[in-house]
Amino acid sequence: MMSVPIIIDFEASGFGQGSYPIEVGFSGRHGEGWCSLIRPEDEWLHWDQEAARMHGIPREVLIERGNTAQFVAEQLNFFLSGRTVYTDGWGQDYVWMARLFDAADMTPKFKLIDLFEIIEESQLPQWESTKDQITKELCVARHRASSDARVLQLTWLRTYDEAKKQTV
Repeated sequence: MMSVPIIIDFEASGFGQGSYPIEVGFSGRHGEGWCSLIRPEDEWLHWDQEAARMHGIPREVLIERGNTAQFVAEQLNFFLSGRTVYTDGWGQDYVWMARLFDAADMTPKFKLIDLFEIIEESQLPQWESTKDQITKELCVARHRASSDARVLQLTWLRTYDEAKKQTV
């Protein structure tokens, strides 16, 4: 029996070289969520207007209300220590997580794994339509880390349950 995966998501200043995490959130095994804005480090200057349109978080808000990289890394280690955590954007999220923990001069105490490693082939046909349905049900209007993580977790759960029903 597969247990409910913990899903994490990062929002960032953009993509590619120079981009950095601006928000991180996760959805835990029981649906409990945690999220934090991340104050940019002094040398984190990259800002992509296209990414900003997607997440809707102005850089000024990050500077005013974001938590330090150290605080965010400490919180993630506190909540996720010893756990396996899944992401649907492993290639990017791993880089942003590393950038966050490097800035905090810390090491993650959890393992980041690609969500697609636990998505069975039988879940794939319904994945996108289920994800769209859950996004509507939760009234998620824009990309934010904790709500994206929750949508992914519920999509995984619903498609997993459906796939299991098909095999019984």
